[in-house]
Amino acid sequence: MDTARLKKSFAQVTMHGDEVALFFYSSLFLRHPGLRELFPVSMATQRDRLVRALGRILSDVENIEQLRPFIEGLGRDHRKFGTLTDHFKPLGDSLIATMAHFSGPGWTPELEADWQAAYDLVAQIMIDAAAEDELVHPARWDATVLFHDRRAFDTAVFRVGTLEELSYLPGQSVAIEYETRPRIWRYYSIANAPRPDGTLDFHVRTVPGGELSMALVGGLAAGSRLRLGAPVGTLTLDDRSDRDVLLVAGSTGLAPVKAIAEQIAALPRPPQVTLFFGARHADGLYDLADLEKFSASAPWLTVIPCVSDEADYDGQRGLLPDVVARCGSWVYHDAYLAGPTPMVEGMAGRLAAQGVPQEQIHVEDFGWSEP
Repeated sequence: MDTARLKKSFAQVTMHGDEVALFFYSSLFLRHPGLRELFPVSMATQRDRLVRALGRILSDVENIEQLRPFIEGLGRDHRKFGTLTDHFKPLGDSLIATMAHFSGPGWTPELEADWQAAYDLVAQIMIDAAAEDELVHPARWDATVLFHDRRAFDTAVFRVGTLEELSYLPGQSVAIEYETRPRIWRYYSIANAPRPDGTLDFHVRTVPGGELSMALVGGLAAGSRLRLGAPVGTLTLDDRSDRDVLLVAGSTGLAPVKAIAEQIAALPRPPQVTLFFGARHADGLYDLADLEKFSASAPWLTVIPCVSDEADYDGQRGLLPDVVARCGSWVYHDAYLAGPTPMVEGMAGRLAAQGVPQEQIHVEDFGWSEP
């Protein structure tokens, strides 16, 4: 398998934009119409996820062992859709047909063999992970909303209980489906460390046009029924490190870093932790009261809120990367970043420029609800 040839091929194919995923799913459903019922009515988000997942895998395909946790997570998570081993061949056939279509004259037997080998490898890792997971976990968890608190017009915090225990690491996410929005799954980070009673907190902000986010913020109430997928994500605490910790959260990106802070609280000797919580306006700091109560009982935790678009705010003002940079040097810290993608990318770049080693910068690959 020539990984350089694969990457070049994918880069050329993705120049066709949305047509790629549209062709893939059209091919899949025409050849295998029975698979259509596994997918939501609107395929817009699903098409985007396909290209992002392929890009994530192909960006590091030569280091497949480093990618293995991500691919295994996909395999476990896809059980919630009802995905079976027999579904992987139709998916692979449609993928190869899509690559051939958009490659044009550049499609060769050697390139086809590369794509087939790469797909077979990824598919087998997913199949093995799903089969192993099936022995110990359900495909999805039924959950009941215990309380729902609308903290702002566009933001809500709610807690759920599950009939079966859902094991996860602080910082991970699960996909959520609401009974009134069937087959629409979106990822949300769990906002607490595991509790003895097994309850889970979620922070959700509405996305314009987001069918599920608007329903979760405006339509949930105590007693509402949800379904949850398997936990995924790699924004988890490096418990081998003895460095102090920097947590940076934009908007509802607070959820995973709050879970990590709770995990740190349970350590015998917590490191010093600085948590920056940013929003555009003060009312976007929807969980600040809880954070301040938390820090009041945790001398190792410093909470610094900031806003970017409110000139008369009595506190730190500016974009999160700017505020964090001017508040100190973080070279000897482990950094955990979550929130809107532009903020996370900007913050990671700023820390790297400050000299923070790449292995000390941990970011959320996916899971937050903002675009």
